[in-house]
Amino acid sequence: MARPEVYACADDMAQAIFAATGGEVRLALPLGLGKPISIVNALTRAAAADPSLRLSIFTALTLSRPRPEGDMQRRFLEPALDRLFGAYPGLHYAELIRDGTLPGNITVSEFFFQAGDWLGNDYAQRRYISANYTHARDVLIAQRPNVVAQLFAEEGGRLSMACNTDISADLFAFRTAGRMDFIAVGEVSDEMPFMLGAAVLEMEMDELAMKLRPKAPYGLFSAVRRPVSEVQHAIGLHVSRLIRDGGTLQIGIGAIGDAVANALLLREAGKLDEVWHASPFSLDGNEVGPFKVGLYAVTEMLVGGLIALFEAGILRREVEGAVIHAGFFVETRDMYQRLRDMPPAQRAKIAMMPVSYTNALYGDEAAKRAARVHARFVNGAMQASVLGDIMSDSARPGQVVSGVGGQFDFFQQAFALEGARAIVTLSATRSAAGKVTSNIAWTTPVVTVPRHMRDIVVTEYGTADLRGQTDEEVIKRMIAIADSRFQNQLIAEAQKAGKLNRDWRLPHAHRHNTPDRVAAWLAPWRGNILPDFPLGTDFDHTERALLPALDRLKTAAVSKGQMARLLIASILAQPHPQETQAMARMGFATDPHLLEPLAARALRGALRRSAAHRA
Repeated sequence: MARPEVYACADDMAQAIFAATGGEVRLALPLGLGKPISIVNALTRAAAADPSLRLSIFTALTLSRPRPEGDMQRRFLEPALDRLFGAYPGLHYAELIRDGTLPGNITVSEFFFQAGDWLGNDYAQRRYISANYTHARDVLIAQRPNVVAQLFAEEGGRLSMACNTDISADLFAFRTAGRMDFIAVGEVSDEMPFMLGAAVLEMEMDELAMKLRPKAPYGLFSAVRRPVSEVQHAIGLHVSRLIRDGGTLQIGIGAIGDAVANALLLREAGKLDEVWHASPFSLDGNEVGPFKVGLYAVTEMLVGGLIALFEAGILRREVEGAVIHAGFFVETRDMYQRLRDMPPAQRAKIAMMPVSYTNALYGDEAAKRAARVHARFVNGAMQASVLGDIMSDSARPGQVVSGVGGQFDFFQQAFALEGARAIVTLSATRSAAGKVTSNIAWTTPVVTVPRHMRDIVVTEYGTADLRGQTDEEVIKRMIAIADSRFQNQLIAEAQKAGKLNRDWRLPHAHRHNTPDRVAAWLAPWRGNILPDFPLGTDFDHTERALLPALDRLKTAAVSKGQMARLLIASILAQPHPQETQAMARMGFATDPHLLEPLAARALRGALRRSAAHRA
């Protein structure tokens, strides 16, 4: 069989793809990082320029760099976009959707969104397809794709799907078995780590019809780590006591995932005894010692926290020659570099697999059950009801924030596997427009995981083990980990509904769940073993100082009283140790003066108040 036709020009390749499909491309694209952007943008340009062509795209997690909103965001982000998020071009179809100019001969559907990106966008919300990750493959197949496009790593004449075996690996296997028929095209990235497992196409001439080596390669998207707060560190510490040595682990991306990984690293190093002793909150779980056997990870997403645990030797229990089985990754540039730099034998212990393997038990079920012992599946949520319903994908009915993804899949595994648990993490409160509300509510607007699958919920105030409990006991345990500012209201609502005995009183030990108490507990270790960026960051020293100040400024923007306090602080409070560098980084004068712009004065005050808070 002939080798794939190699192109240097994406537009030429797009014309060849349309010619091979009779002018109608039904395009299957990987979730996240694995999209071959040069090819996709060329196909979009061609279809937009020629109404006789048709382009239907089925995908998920369309990545985009942040678009600064307002002067402060612009000053902070624009000088550092390439360094922080990679020199990553936008997807043309996403730009057309945002502008409202997507032509009628192009359609786009996604089953998972980049968090918050498409809120308020009517087209994206209408075209969203709600599906569990394990079911997304079959939803895709029902669209009858005739082209599958992928970003590949290349090494020694072999191609690797690398960051996205999640669905693609099954599609190629189905085509080999005669169950599907499509044209496969690929783009090669020199920055993509060459991963093994089900990722490798051993004979590219049997797999690809066309391959693009672009004249102007682009950088991979980098998912910048956010600072880990006291609240998130507290959650990570609580979760770490639930992870059993010799067991199985899955954690998600984000600050709480970083906090969980950091807590497990500290547990391994024996550095948490004093932290536990100082805790003012109830501590559940007895898993506090080092890992004598080690853990095995099976996860849809390979995150930096898992790589840190792997490099530290905590993840070392092997299953079929691998220590980690994962379905996809989108992470920081640092993680991509670490994967590229790993000795091949070490990197081979990370096997990329389809989510039909990682997220489900069917298919070699006996072997999966034997491997996934004492599993702990740790995932975040936006809100939970006191009855145990979990909301993770939508802000309100009809407006999808992200999607179900694989969360429900891992709940199903937790209930199907002996000794397994599904752990949901969430901060007890959230702040918006200057108002603090509880993330534990009587009911949630949308349900992602229903209460008949309630298991373990963790906030900064502790752990609620809900599995097998009565509704009344579940309510008691959930209120015990809620913020104390909202506990009386939750008790009243539950009693009014007849779900809680009117004589019940919340134990005194849970009556002081406050942010100040969390901060006081962790303060002795915040600059040491519980830092803002336990797994590292692309933010420089000055930017790290600016982040809490900018958060404070954003909160104050909706409150005249808070803004006034910042302006007063800009005059009366002690200067921030990095105030000169921070003001210069934001394009303001370094020294205060009478004619200083109001925005600069407010930022200066926010810097000074954030310094006082950390002191």
